[in-house]
Amino acid sequence: MRKRYQEGSLKKYRGAWIAQWWEDGHRRNRTIGRVSTMTKTEAQLQLASIVTPLNIKQSSGSRRVTLSEFVNLIYFPFYRRKWKFSTAQANEQRITYHLLSEFKQRTLGSIDRDELQGILERKATEGLSYCVVNHLRWDLKQIFDLAVAEEFTQRNPALKLFTPREARKPSRLVMNLEEVRKVLSVLEQRERLIVKLAILSGMRPGEILGLTWERLQGEFAEIRQRVYRGKVDTPKTSHSVRKVALAEGLLCDIEGWRKVSLDTRPPEAVKKLLKKVLTSDIAMIYCLPPGIPTGGDRHGPPVQSAGDRTRRHPAPVLLDLSGPVGSSLGDGKGRDHRVDRRR
Repeated sequence: MRKRYQEGSLKKYRGAWIAQWWEDGHRRNRTIGRVSTMTKTEAQLQLASIVTPLNIKQSSGSRRVTLSEFVNLIYFPFYRRKWKFSTAQANEQRITYHLLSEFKQRTLGSIDRDELQGILERKATEGLSYCVVNHLRWDLKQIFDLAVAEEFTQRNPALKLFTPREARKPSRLVMNLEEVRKVLSVLEQRERLIVKLAILSGMRPGEILGLTWERLQGEFAEIRQRVYRGKVDTPKTSHSVRKVALAEGLLCDIEGWRKVSLDTRPPEAVKKLLKKVLTSDIAMIYCLPPGIPTGGDRHGPPVQSAGDRTRRHPAPVLLDLSGPVGSSLGDGKGRDHRVDRRR
């Protein structure tokens, strides 16, 4: 019996969108969203992401499905349910630019191991970093693992791939104690505190911008949220939810900033509503009115002078520090004091 193409169906039930489709001879149902927060068009797109992989499997042999079709219609929709917003953006851009552009309309069954290894070696000789090439190797393995699990192909040609030795390894750049002092000496109060939180406490830029006054408890800062490209989100990993110790001098700087910073908390009615969305109180240390952080992950507004800040709300300055920065600052008695500024 010929298996037919299906579009599925949508229905409203008790304020929710219910998707219905056939799979393995059985009728399937799934709640895909609330009618109050999802339009019918959005619900139809969700339904299409469910039935399209089933239609592909029914109408095509494994050697007729292209890598681009599989990645865009099956791999991305499936892993978006697992990835954080920041992870999804980075992974989708990397895979689309470096892998899908290479294979274009090549089918899954026509791609072999030597060809994939050749792609990695060419990317390495073109100057891509070890980290990017290694991520591409992992991407290929994960894509074909899912293809095998979904029976789109019988083997995984990426299983034994390795990262080429030609891939450029990152160099470690460090600042000595004198360089750190020089940086701090030329910054204004707000920017100096941001740098100290990054260098002395090892906080990421997004964690600094997402820090609220209520999360500063005594001699530590509680990391419960971050800001990534304008969105308030949970920290990068589960291990990133932590308590960060604050040195005595840093506590003094924080208190100094508290005295001059503007209170950007909204009225109580709005505050109670927003508390349902955010993971902590709305009064962020570095924010624009009415309390929502600025966008961008590394690019922020220009550094303001002291005179400018007396007339405008303080705006966050995002530094090029994309990861925790360890500090080994000591007592200045000839020891090897270094601050890692690699990232």
